Amino acid sequence: MSDHIVLTSHPRGKAGPSSPVSWGAATAAERGPLVAASLSQPALRNAIGTHSGSYSVYRALAVAAGHLQRDHKPDLTDTAPVVTLGPHPQWADPHKIISLDPWGHRVAEYFAEQIAAGLDVRPTIAITKAHINMPELVAAIAAGRLKPDGDILEANGDVRVTKAAIEPVWYLPGVAERFGIKESALRRALFEQTGGMFPELVTRPDLKVFLPPIGGMTLYFFGDVEKLGKPETKVACRLHDECNGSDVFGSDICTCRPYLAHGIEVCIEMAQQGGVGLVVYNRKEGRALGEVTKFLVYNARKRQVGGDRAETYFERTECVAGVQDMRFQELMPDVFHWLGITRIDRWASMSNMKHGALAAQGIEVVERVAIPDALIPADARVEMDAKKAAGYFTEKVPDAAELVVAKGRGLHE
Repeated sequence: MSDHIVLTSHPRGKAGPSSPVSWGAATAAERGPLVAASLSQPALRNAIGTHSGSYSVYRALAVAAGHLQRDHKPDLTDTAPVVTLGPHPQWADPHKIISLDPWGHRVAEYFAEQIAAGLDVRPTIAITKAHINMPELVAAIAAGRLKPDGDILEANGDVRVTKAAIEPVWYLPGVAERFGIKESALRRALFEQTGGMFPELVTRPDLKVFLPPIGGMTLYFFGDVEKLGKPETKVACRLHDECNGSDVFGSDICTCRPYLAHGIEVCIEMAQQGGVGLVVYNRKEGRALGEVTKFLVYNARKRQVGGDRAETYFERTECVAGVQDMRFQELMPDVFHWLGITRIDRWASMSNMKHGALAAQGIEVVERVAIPDALIPADARVEMDAKKAAGYFTEKVPDAAELVVAKGRGLHE
């Protein structure tokens, strides 16, 4: 390997990339391949950033340690999606999908000629099949809420699913438009707040696509995925933002895992009725503030004078993070556009921000499904009361007297 370092801040030879991206084109061929990994031929790159999202740094470590060849290209033999998904009309609308590549699951097919010629084009979406099983589903069967059918749901609690992993791919003009800001302001903030990690954000306005080093999302489908996009198909959905403490370890300070399990129940029921269930799992730990910040906020809530109470729930977060929430649901509807979904019949979420983002993108929500009161852990009452008071979907909004009551456990309880 040469010791010479190739900087990518400025185009070489010509004024722009050799294969510019036509975002929102009607076909993959017209849109063109996204090339972000051509290290040996930087002039071929037409996207800023790198593949694998937040895992790109681990790839760099593997290269530095000598475990991975820096110019390795993946062999995509037999990696094709296990189901046919799309294309849908929304794929050809540059205003509908701006945070993922709608063609990203079939690059080995659509761009086979370019790959064979040596161009490093990589998938940003993968679709496979699996079985899942959660203790809550076994309990739901025992309680009679779920009925095994031998197809979608087995008697032992196994559920047959299709699942997809999606890496973020941002079309910068579209992202700026969605947030109502100038593209130049977006590029500058991304450049400065990542410590200048991607200079092309401010030196290459001709490159419009950015692969940010952040976590992506995982989709779990229940039922026949190929029914999606058809007006007669009923859809149930749980949109879930990652919560490692609750989702994995069962922490009871929030409703995350109980709501996730409940959402999966709703999805299974819909699939058994001939519709499709969908769980969208986003990597946005701690309202996208990060797990360290989240734990700091937990300490502040538990140590404050007067105890942990809904009245100061959001205030304690702002004291540490400077903002209540950074999930910014404006980009969230893109995945529904990708799936061709224009209507969600059962929406297992109480979030006003998520519901508002869907409505703004023309996606109808027929029924909003709240988490059953019996599934709310005792220590999560503070969070739930605060969110209901802030506008979350509920039949009963807590009054001021209820919000000042300390309902959370103390730090050492």
